[in-house]
Amino acid sequence: MDSSSVQAYETVARVAAYDADMDLMHPNRHKMVDVITAVLAAAAEPRLVVDLGTGTGFLLARLLRRFPNCRAVAIDGSQQMVGEAKSRLGDLAQRVEFVIGDLRHPETLGAATGVADAVVSAYALHHLNLEEKAELLGRCRARLKEGGWFLNADLVAEEDEFLEGLTQEMRVAGIVERARGRDPRFPDAAATRRFLDDLQRNECDQPQKLADDLRIARECGYGHVTLLWKDTREVVWGGVRPL
Repeated sequence: MDSSSVQAYETVARVAAYDADMDLMHPNRHKMVDVITAVLAAAAEPRLVVDLGTGTGFLLARLLRRFPNCRAVAIDGSQQMVGEAKSRLGDLAQRVEFVIGDLRHPETLGAATGVADAVVSAYALHHLNLEEKAELLGRCRARLKEGGWFLNADLVAEEDEFLEGLTQEMRVAGIVERARGRDPRFPDAAATRRFLDDLQRNECDQPQKLADDLRIARECGYGHVTLLWKDTREVVWGGVRPL
């Protein structure tokens, strides 16, 4: 996770446009949050959830509304993003402990209090390389209670070059269609491709292959590691700290 991936979200304009851009570029995030919420509801109502890379609080707000007895620890590297999250949460923010810190650093997770029923993340961990992600998963496992879930909604790379190319073509076509000519950044496929390439470079995106994500989760000691939902390059996967 390069420090520039955090600095990108300290830009006021980037933060202000974040949610609108997410709905345009990642409309599946609503479904992905539904999947996380459904898993936690089926497992047992959580009392403490840690949200990694909370951003503007999109996932966190849904969880706190669904589980009225739940508290949360919200971790993000960007002061600007945390400000947006607090604004979105309103009174719900009273049930949240906010931690500003880099997910690569052990002290960041250590600053949070309590043993968690679940650790969740949405659209954050693709900023980590595989080694950094494995180290974070290990630290999260230590913070989870037995039977607690680690759930990640994020981006993955396809297993081979042909499928990655196909998936990216589908991604670009979807954005152009949803923009409908109203967003000057996305008038056609070529311009959209250039924008996405610049965005990925500036924000240090480095999604891993799904098989590698699941493998490191198992190697970190999680059980019942599984893919819960997938649509092209967007996935929800998780695992449980064994009893």
